[in-house]
Amino acid sequence: MRWLLDAGYLVALLVLSPWLAWRAWRTRRYRQGLRDKLLGFQGEAPTGAVWFHAVSLGEVKVLGQLVPAFRQRHPQQTVVLSSTTDTGLEEARRLFPDLVVFSFPFDFSWAVARTLSRLQPSLVVLCESEIWPNFLTTAHRQGIPVAIVNGRMSPRSLSRYSKAAPLARWLFGKLAAAGVQSEEYAAALLALGATPGTVRVTGNLKYDGAQLDRHNPHSEELRRLFKISKEDLVWVAGSLQPSEESIILAIYQKARVRHPNLRLFLVPRQRERFDELAQELERQGIAFIRRSRLTQPQRADVVLLDSMGELAALWALADVAFVGGSLDGKRGGQSMIEPAAFGVAVTFGPHVWNFRQTASRLIECGGAYQIENAKELEQTILRLLNDRSERQTIGALARRFVLSQQGATQRTLDLLDTVLNQQQEQAA
Repeated sequence: MRWLLDAGYLVALLVLSPWLAWRAWRTRRYRQGLRDKLLGFQGEAPTGAVWFHAVSLGEVKVLGQLVPAFRQRHPQQTVVLSSTTDTGLEEARRLFPDLVVFSFPFDFSWAVARTLSRLQPSLVVLCESEIWPNFLTTAHRQGIPVAIVNGRMSPRSLSRYSKAAPLARWLFGKLAAAGVQSEEYAAALLALGATPGTVRVTGNLKYDGAQLDRHNPHSEELRRLFKISKEDLVWVAGSLQPSEESIILAIYQKARVRHPNLRLFLVPRQRERFDELAQELERQGIAFIRRSRLTQPQRADVVLLDSMGELAALWALADVAFVGGSLDGKRGGQSMIEPAAFGVAVTFGPHVWNFRQTASRLIECGGAYQIENAKELEQTILRLLNDRSERQTIGALARRFVLSQQGATQRTLDLLDTVLNQQQEQAA
């Protein structure tokens, strides 16, 4: 099986290599740790560590909550981390400067086998939904347990796995444990072949990691840097996809006529959009400042947040929030937990399958508005900007909901302890 997978991966890599090379040149991404990805981990790391893996920036932030709690519970246990994307690696090294951080190998059998043999981890912990056949089967063959934490499964992923049911059963049956966000996700994993008794609903770790204090140091520093006053109305549009940027700008142009104190903060999801959006703002004659070029406090009605890792703190400054990746039907939404935790009036589009549970429950409790299209977004944003009482009401409900969902960290640690204890018993 592994040779068939390797052959398929190689064909895909050869076919996509011109596009990947162009993307790497254009965006300066995909370059970090390329040797480790292709050949397996080459560096020095402690053997017997618990290996935590997060695909990208969002999942690394989840581990920013879980890993410190795990280390506090197991102070003698060594830990290593990996990520797949450049932004994920950068954030992991920032959060955990004392730990070995490396690139997760591509799912070639040789890269996976070399990495696992070199590290000899006592446990591998995958954050959310990173399942690869060669990795999982090689770990199983070497007697290394693999657990999922904060697990979820989008409808698209469930549909794809269901079409290859025998492969899915073979794959998911090798998991030692899975801590998932909801009963729905638990049912999906069991239907795909996870062993009964290994799947446990632990909740969503992102609730535990959500910042609740609007006046935290990072947010206050941004407030000072952008010269935000009490009289300002602040609209933060975060994690934007290219097709959403023009919609936001059109709404802003209408809103600012009635609200001259309106401040708009634009946060593209992709780093390569920073320069392109700046050029579009210049083309439209919109005065703005770029976060990356600020060396001292400066005020502007429009701010382009062209930096990584600051959106979480920026949400605290918002009166109204739009969570992007939710209008175009391609991305499946981004997390709305962070602005909700700050008590911000949250809006997002119809395509939020990546965060369906959170979105549904926020809507049910009255803590967010889901809009269907650009016209409805315009109506909703204009209404919220006009009505302070409505903003405060839905913000308070959103914050209360986030508080009610906390506790996943301890439940996840208990699940990982179960796996570690089983390993110790088998080794005894």
